[in-house]
Amino acid sequence: MSEFNEFDQQGSVPSRDTGAIISHAFEMYKGVFLYAIVAMIIYLVGGYVIQSISGFNSAEMAEEMQGGNYDYNIWAAPGFTAYMSLSWLFGLLLAPLYVGLIYIVNKFNTKSPIEFSDLFIGYRQNFVNILIYSILSGIISTVAAALCFFPFFFVYPLLMLGYPILLFENASATEALGKSFNIAKENYGTFLGTTLLGFIISVAGIILCGIGIIVTAPFIMVVMYSLYCAFLGKPRQILFNK
Repeated sequence: MSEFNEFDQQGSVPSRDTGAIISHAFEMYKGVFLYAIVAMIIYLVGGYVIQSISGFNSAEMAEEMQGGNYDYNIWAAPGFTAYMSLSWLFGLLLAPLYVGLIYIVNKFNTKSPIEFSDLFIGYRQNFVNILIYSILSGIISTVAAALCFFPFFFVYPLLMLGYPILLFENASATEALGKSFNIAKENYGTFLGTTLLGFIISVAGIILCGIGIIVTAPFIMVVMYSLYCAFLGKPRQILFNK
């Protein structure tokens, strides 16, 4: 079991504007990026294993597309359906890992000792609600992306506080979704600007140096933490009884 205790600890809180929140996220990320890389390596290794199990060959698909074969039917590719199903399940099971990264960011911010096992706190704390929230937010994001893709960028800011609320307030999935939506709706301009900048920085690794995505991709999770600090205050520390 875990318990919540509020400490009068050190820790910074950004003001409620996009520049301050992104700057705060940068400062936090510099202190935890090694843990973020570990999370990304787990993601990449899992993706490789899933591709091997399903029999889907993404490299072959890329060659077909680059060769000008625009009639290539990806849904008919061997193993593609199995690959998509397993990838969805794997992505769902990784959600608590991202929550663990947010937990580590908070420990760094409050100058608390960090342990490697902290990365996996989401599998011990509020696990079921994290999974449910991941499913709900995934459905919302998928529907938004299906509407010509661009609506995704206008909807996702409404979801940015969900994971921190699940972790620090031990909320249910629906409570986290509702609270995140209401706060973001009232401060939509800041949430939209911060989310867009966060995404741009997160994908910068692809633009700058392909493999660099391992380093930059998790940045958006740290932006979620900084948004939480800005609009809900510095989170109370979580003590997990081993």
